[in-house]
Amino acid sequence: MGRVYGPLLEPLSAGQSRVIGQLGQSLDGRVATVTGQSRDVNGAVAFVHLHRLRALCDAVVVGVGTAVADNPRLTVRLVEGSSPARVVIDPKGRLPDDIGCLQDDDVRRLVVRAEGQDGARPKGVEVIEVPCGPDGALAPAAIRDALAAEGLQRLLVEGGANTVSRFLQAGALDRLHVMVAPIVIGSGLSAFDLPPISALSDALRPEVTAYSLGDGEVLYDCAFAADGASPA
Repeated sequence: MGRVYGPLLEPLSAGQSRVIGQLGQSLDGRVATVTGQSRDVNGAVAFVHLHRLRALCDAVVVGVGTAVADNPRLTVRLVEGSSPARVVIDPKGRLPDDIGCLQDDDVRRLVVRAEGQDGARPKGVEVIEVPCGPDGALAPAAIRDALAAEGLQRLLVEGGANTVSRFLQAGALDRLHVMVAPIVIGSGLSAFDLPPISALSDALRPEVTAYSLGDGEVLYDCAFAADGASPA
């Protein structure tokens, strides 16, 4: 498994970033049921893998929707290592101050929001402002670069599906880990939300290595070149 985690440990120069996205899904590409239940799509080995990724990164990044819906702790508990900084992308100030990931536990906590947003955050929570794009959303590359300027160079974009999809669409992921569970959900929330393409020649074609992690879980380690295409 050194090939899986090794790329995260490669040296980076000042200002550089390495960004890995992570999604757990069913065999039919769902991350949740129609009612939003998602906690048990993947099993124990997938959670261990996720915590190992957290331990190897400087910061774990989630969108405000995931933070509000799931109230994740975003800490390292299942493997050895330190918990990363916690970053919530919150363009419009929807994140409540009493959310779990903002609570003080001696780990850096950051909120990324749009320029010009008013409102203070609890003591110790750092606020980073980045400009909105034409669609009113925060550009993944701007978020990545702003975090790198804060010394957070190794980023784990953990969720939700919309946030990972936005980073993927923007070409802001170096790698993507897709953990596929041996379960068929049927209707539900799709793992990816990307613009439609009319020709397969326009499809993303990363360099992919598959690993069987036990309990029927399969990890697809996808490596992207700088332009989002295959690095081969």
